[in-house]
Amino acid sequence: MPRAEATGASLEEPVETTSMADVRHSAEELFSSGLFCAESVILAIAKAQGIESELLPRIATGFCSGMARSCGACGALTGAIMAVSLILGRSSAREPVEPAYRATRRVIREFESAFGSRDCKTLLGGCDLNTPEGRKMFKEQNLEARCLLFTGKAAEIAARIINESDDESLG
Repeated sequence: MPRAEATGASLEEPVETTSMADVRHSAEELFSSGLFCAESVILAIAKAQGIESELLPRIATGFCSGMARSCGACGALTGAIMAVSLILGRSSAREPVEPAYRATRRVIREFESAFGSRDCKTLLGGCDLNTPEGRKMFKEQNLEARCLLFTGKAAEIAARIINESDDESLG
């Protein structure tokens, strides 16, 4: 089944020349434009795959800021996981989950290896975004720069793993 059909999104031909650096840059630009981490990652990956839908940032919004400022998993990481599922996930019970699960486990391992954690509060040096003090700390310490880094790297990791999964399915 074509990816667009499975996602209900419009599909253009994926641009084969989209590099991991392009995907990373796209995610960073989206983040810098005012979108948040998870929204930026899923949109950058979808764009690289030729998928467009106004639903994509909407489904990611609650995952931003460490799961809606709950000190949960990093939104950039959850955006990468949603992107992997968008591309490699299944659309019926008859399809296998393992391609998406395998890719998701790799995304998590590589993100944790790069940054030492998957937890938003830990990644931001103890900043609790759900408190006024935490939001003040976020601004004063320019922690947005860290989030930009996490966002770009998560998109790059997910894009590479998706591309490698596509290569494996061809072989």
